[in-house]
Amino acid sequence: MLSRADLESREAQTLAPYATLSQHSRGREYPEAESATRTAFQKDRDRVLHTTAFRRLEAKTQVFLNASGDHYRTRLTHTLEVQQVARSVALNLGLNETLAETVALAHDLGHPPFGHAGERVLNGLMAEHGGFDHNSQARRIVSVLEQPKAEYPGLNLTLDTLDGLNKHDRAGLGQHLKRPSLEAQLVDAADALAYTAHDLDDGLRSGLLSHAQLLELPLWVELSSRIGITGAVLSEGQRRTLHRELLGWLIGDLTAASDAAIAESGVSSAAAVQTLPARLITYSPHLRALLRDTGVFLKENLYRHWRVEMQVEQGSRVLTTLFHALMQRPSMLPPQFRERTEAEELARVVCDYLAGMTDRYALDMHASIAPPAQHAPHF
Repeated sequence: MLSRADLESREAQTLAPYATLSQHSRGREYPEAESATRTAFQKDRDRVLHTTAFRRLEAKTQVFLNASGDHYRTRLTHTLEVQQVARSVALNLGLNETLAETVALAHDLGHPPFGHAGERVLNGLMAEHGGFDHNSQARRIVSVLEQPKAEYPGLNLTLDTLDGLNKHDRAGLGQHLKRPSLEAQLVDAADALAYTAHDLDDGLRSGLLSHAQLLELPLWVELSSRIGITGAVLSEGQRRTLHRELLGWLIGDLTAASDAAIAESGVSSAAAVQTLPARLITYSPHLRALLRDTGVFLKENLYRHWRVEMQVEQGSRVLTTLFHALMQRPSMLPPQFRERTEAEELARVVCDYLAGMTDRYALDMHASIAPPAQHAPHF
């Protein structure tokens, strides 16, 4: 049987010099004995997987409201796709795939119901109370809200994993930590890669986007040409082929361009990566330009599609109604949340409660307190 020391030795022998090694972990806020058979990052990964917040991702919106259909991506399936991309590229680049996997599994824990629309609503409702951001909320969940043990708050993850969740906000981390680890940079890129590919696929599957419409997009034109697909109408098999080939193209380019950037930088340690002025996980200039255009296209044609906007309106009304109702009558909070109001601001406790809800739980609670005439219609 392999011990933790054996696994750490394997990492040291097989990973690149700029990878983050488990045996060099920066430790945990609350000291504890490490596992005899798992590395520190494996322990982190397992703790994230067993959280309530992770299970709730199954019923949280990605683009389409969770009740819209069984085949559209949810926040959980998106997270698993990010995990797969991050782990695959990490293996090819010689990075610590377990750390990348752990950060990927935790990166969206802070998303509220109703996707980015829910985040905008909560941020507005919390404007006078510190605002709301799903990245900060993910850190709050793993550091405070999830409490599987009484000995300490949160999951007591390694500082390396927690730093990976700071991939967008480096304020307060010190000048020596300008950049997150390569594993965290990779998760950030894998996140954008996954949602670009699957949002195009879900847009086609739903009928909100058409192949003819996508042929106005340079990325799609080049992709179709690569595969030899012509015509304005796609078969189901061609749609699946396009999605599969798009993933392969993006992953291949990300891997090759990142490998070249790492080599050019001359970086030779994980510590040196975090002092660099620029990120090293990147695409080729050509694909960066194509992806930039694709992001604009999706925003204008999918995320602002009238059917999606109707779902946005529904979710906005639900969260706004529930926030004000709970602020006015905090006795409706579950006991474990009411207890927290003795030490924390009521608005933050209410926000935590709402952010943790699934789409269906929020809709059901709204239906239970709102008179029938105020019910938001289901679209």
